[in-house]
Amino acid sequence: MPANRFYNAFDSQRLKPRALPDGEYRSAFQIDRDRIIHSSAFRRLQNKTQVFLSGEYDFYRTRLTHSIEVAQIGRSICAYLSQQNSLLAEDFFIDADLVECACLSHDLGHPPFGHTGERTLHRLMLPYGGFEGNAQTLRILTQTLFNEGREGMDPTRALLDGVLKYKTLHAETPTAANHFLYNDQESWLDFTLGGQAFPTELTPGRVRNQFRSIECQIMDWADDTAYSLNDIADGIHAGFISVTSLERWAATQSLDDTGKTHIVKLCEAIHGNRVERKLNSSIGRYIRAVTLVPDRNFLSEMTRRHQFRLEIAPEVLAQAKLNKKIAFELVFKSPQLQQLDYKADFILTRLFEVLQRRYIEKKEGLHLLPASLETEIENAPDEVVRARLVCDWVASMTDSFAFRTYRRLFDAGFGSITDFV
Repeated sequence: MPANRFYNAFDSQRLKPRALPDGEYRSAFQIDRDRIIHSSAFRRLQNKTQVFLSGEYDFYRTRLTHSIEVAQIGRSICAYLSQQNSLLAEDFFIDADLVECACLSHDLGHPPFGHTGERTLHRLMLPYGGFEGNAQTLRILTQTLFNEGREGMDPTRALLDGVLKYKTLHAETPTAANHFLYNDQESWLDFTLGGQAFPTELTPGRVRNQFRSIECQIMDWADDTAYSLNDIADGIHAGFISVTSLERWAATQSLDDTGKTHIVKLCEAIHGNRVERKLNSSIGRYIRAVTLVPDRNFLSEMTRRHQFRLEIAPEVLAQAKLNKKIAFELVFKSPQLQQLDYKADFILTRLFEVLQRRYIEKKEGLHLLPASLETEIENAPDEVVRARLVCDWVASMTDSFAFRTYRRLFDAGFGSITDFV
């Protein structure tokens, strides 16, 4: 197979490169992907909320199954572009292994209980620099993926750029509720950009956060495809979305003819018990809705990853937005899920407050964390670092581990000396 001219040494560079063993048969991007798949952070996604709490029913999606679906869609987009786009060639193509790795990695930083957990941790961490799922993903990849010695995986520059949807530091938009990086991640952002400063027109916040490599754009559309279709499917299977509720909701909306037709076809699929078939077939349409177009920006001279832009067919983009709105208003805003969100917020708040008093504010108390982590926190130089270490531990929890830890601390009838933290 001919070498891929799309990438250069700049793309595969690592901040702390290591010598490869003799006979290494994998590319730099394949090594990144393999390290992700074999990590405990990736395995924990099997017990983290996507829409419904993990374990509610066997067939609902978790963060792990969602990430696998996103990776498949991302690879398919790469294959489609290679076949259909004249800008690419047999020896000049977007690396599917790199895109797959970005897709598998994109939710590593999500805490237990989905976006509710993310909002709760951000509120609790506001005095110490906030919490953000994408920033936590970067922290895992670069600092904590391999807990022995608290090391990251030293990812390639292209992978970092592939997962960095947001490139604004928290200090630059201190009132933002999300979509930022932690302030101490500036060096990794600088490495990702090859030391280039943002031009003045890329202002912090939404404008700068839209500046993404082509692999990041593919990952983001694969993510949108997966959850705009699959969250609908899970909502229908769980009974939150029915023909009656969907028609009643649609009657309150200002839908154009295309939107009305989509609602009618979705109701027909529900009535005919053909939901999975309809939504799965839509995945192919979403993949074929992409087009690669040339682009120019301040990194284009350094890497071809910033010489192209992904365009999405407007009618498919509109349908994805409509599906997400349906899922948000009929599923996520339902009393049942809001009650679970309240419980999740309560549990994480209580857990964090106990650890805050004991380890961040350094009040005297019992040994509540694993010995190695406790030692690291005790040796940390200030409250901000201690808080981030505590937050790492809470954010790494699965849903069930958070429930068990809460009960062990606060439920008098639960737990024994045989339990382990």
